[in-house]
Amino acid sequence: MSAGRLVVCPTPIGNLEDVTLRVLAALREADIVACEDTRRTRTLLQRYGVTGTLVSYHEHNERERAAELVPRMRSGAIVALVSDAGMPLVSDPGFILVEACVAAGLSVEVLPGPSSAIAALVASGLPAERWRFTGFLPRKKGELERLLTTSVDTLVAFESPKRLPGTLALLAAVDPSRPVAVCRELTKVHEEVRRGSAQELAAHYAAQPPRGEVVLVVGAAPPGLTPGDEERAIAALRTLTDAGAKPRVAAKVLAELTGVAANRLYAAHTER
Repeated sequence: MSAGRLVVCPTPIGNLEDVTLRVLAALREADIVACEDTRRTRTLLQRYGVTGTLVSYHEHNERERAAELVPRMRSGAIVALVSDAGMPLVSDPGFILVEACVAAGLSVEVLPGPSSAIAALVASGLPAERWRFTGFLPRKKGELERLLTTSVDTLVAFESPKRLPGTLALLAAVDPSRPVAVCRELTKVHEEVRRGSAQELAAHYAAQPPRGEVVLVVGAAPPGLTPGDEERAIAALRTLTDAGAKPRVAAKVLAELTGVAANRLYAAHTER
């Protein structure tokens, strides 16, 4: 292909040997390599003897840089888009540039390659037929608890090592037996995949705070519960408490009837 285009190139998530031959070929052919951190990308390129023109493309300059790169591609330039690690756009910059290329009628070629989300899902030992990737977990407690306790598919998410113990403790409080895998520093020297119940892993990481990059994989919520079930149970609790029932007692009774955790019901009641 001689026409200008965008080539989306996934890069290693840790081990530089995981780069694909097609990605290296695309980087060699590119007129411009748009990357989050030019220093990190230059390290990869130097490892394989690739030279090229690097420009920064990150969350703070996406629109400005896209406005510069689209005309260059219209004039015939080939732009390779990379992030610091893994597939661009997946919790990384790149969407605005891809969107702009599609709107301009430019070709967008996506190359396969490393992904920490996929690697963690497979390594977790949890069902992979149906799964949901949610990017970085929400910071608000109510949103986080709702996500962790109502997902009907295996859940894959990025989490900060500082927040991981608290996230596991929250899940353990409402569903201690939920199967979980913590995948840390994937493909790197200190790679660790630890599997167990939410209660077991909450206790482990409370005593031994983790370091490095973490992908959290959480098993599906128990069968029979859906977000709609939880919403109806919360609404019923509010009706009962408005009528004079004690919140904790009413939450316990509703939990037995609906299967929604009593702690979850009480927490939702106190947040309103």
